[in-house]
Amino acid sequence: MNSRAVTSLTNPTVKAVRALHLRKERDETGLFVAEGLKAVIEGTETGRAPLILMHGAETHPLLKTAIAATLAANGEVIEVTQDILAKISRRDNPQAVVGVFRQIFQPLALVQPHSAHCWVALHRVRDPGNLGTIVRTADAAGCGGVILVGECCDPYSVEAVRATMGSIFAVPLIKATETEFAAWRKAWPGSVVGTLLSAEIDHRQAVYALPALILMGNEQQGLPPEMAELCDVNVKIPMRGRADSLNLSVATGIMIYAAT
Repeated sequence: MNSRAVTSLTNPTVKAVRALHLRKERDETGLFVAEGLKAVIEGTETGRAPLILMHGAETHPLLKTAIAATLAANGEVIEVTQDILAKISRRDNPQAVVGVFRQIFQPLALVQPHSAHCWVALHRVRDPGNLGTIVRTADAAGCGGVILVGECCDPYSVEAVRATMGSIFAVPLIKATETEFAAWRKAWPGSVVGTLLSAEIDHRQAVYALPALILMGNEQQGLPPEMAELCDVNVKIPMRGRADSLNLSVATGIMIYAAT
């Protein structure tokens, strides 16, 4: 496809991209929006060129790279106005580049545990900001992937993708039901580690057999008993001040680095 310019907020492509803020639309199309040149370049460098690339009038050497990668993959490049970028991102100060990409979920059966020292499993995580930050931390630590167990928030929501800072393209995502995860976990070759406030073992004193699989509960309830029972060891992160718990993404980051 060729490049073109669009100035109308009612343009069908603009309306379709705006609609990807809705989970229903993302689920039906299998697409998602990534904002910013950094995120788009992360996509192209991992072999995932945008299906649609929208950009403002600004010039940047890397934008030329993104445009070339999009066109080479038979994607669509559209120059748009600042008003359109603001409508698409729903922000007053939008990024100058927006990409539409295809979602990818890796099957649980294709996970290769020994390909990384650490993996993360999240049970019914609710907050997209937490999920995105965990994906970013998993990328930084070289984790093999993030497994979403049960009904989780959407990792491809705009809020979650923003929080990954481009790591959405680098970290494999896997979805599983509780039943599927429980059956699959039986063959895990290393330690499956959970966190519980009632645990007696300090997270720094536990022995982690690699590859470690860190299983974290959701923001409100933590790990329910049936999930905690799937773990080889449950540990606690000591609370020394008045706070009685940690943010989920912070706790997960602590556990990832403790295990590796």
